[in-house]
Amino acid sequence: MQITVIGACENVSKSLYDLAYTLGTKLASRGHIVICGGRGGIMEAVSKGVKDAGGIVVGILPGLIRNSGNKYLSVEIPTGINEMRNAIVVGSGDVIIAFPGSYGTISELAFSMRQGKKIIVFRPEEFPIDFSLLKYDNIRYAQTIEDALLYVEESNDF
Repeated sequence: MQITVIGACENVSKSLYDLAYTLGTKLASRGHIVICGGRGGIMEAVSKGVKDAGGIVVGILPGLIRNSGNKYLSVEIPTGINEMRNAIVVGSGDVIIAFPGSYGTISELAFSMRQGKKIIVFRPEEFPIDFSLLKYDNIRYAQTIEDALLYVEESNDF
């Protein structure tokens, strides 16, 4: 399965960075290909985890320059379309895993819902939006890696 991981590219707490890193190792060890925006923060952490576990991680980059993503990417896809790449980032995944982030992450969540994607949200209380206001059935909330991995494996059921 291709799993897209989204989240903040800067000002990421150590606990969230470590959580994203561990998630990357677990997804790779289960044979999943990970897709992300290819930059820093959560994207770097998950990419590092995937690489350390011997997996494949694809970065969909905002600019036109290859080798401008984080150093852990297996594949870089430069788009030259800046934030509009967010639709491609989420469109490339079978399941979307969202870590807390700001406007870019929120736009990726909106694209995910528009595309009917299955979404797993880590620590929804840390997002700048109130998820209880959303009317979307294909969303689950996780506090732990185990929760998220269970939802990934059960993604055909939600």
